[in-house]
Amino acid sequence: MAQIYKTTVRGIGPEAASFADQGLYVLFGDGAPASLAEFCFTIDMNQSSDDIKPGARLVIDGVAFPVTAVGNLVRKNLDGLGHITVAFDGAAQAQLEGTLHVQGRSPALSIGSTISIEN
Repeated sequence: MAQIYKTTVRGIGPEAASFADQGLYVLFGDGAPASLAEFCFTIDMNQSSDDIKPGARLVIDGVAFPVTAVGNLVRKNLDGLGHITVAFDGAAQAQLEGTLHVQGRSPALSIGSTISIEN
């Protein structure tokens, strides 16, 4: 598989773990509104090189998670704002346009964690 996106976690909001415990990561680039920043994992802003599709893999610190569904705005939001929600629920259909659904249990993220997507 070819890597089409890669970023690094640069900050962790004080409430980000509460969503992570529910299997949700809220990712945002440096421009997160103050009202959301406390719930976000702040990531480096990078561009994807291809569309993200079911069957791709989300790789976190070397551990791969199969992508099961992709909201219509995932690539646009990721490239423009660094903002998506990753749901570790294995859903076959995206529930929200900015959500990337994957199969598996959410691992712990820390500052310096790497996140990539492979098609």
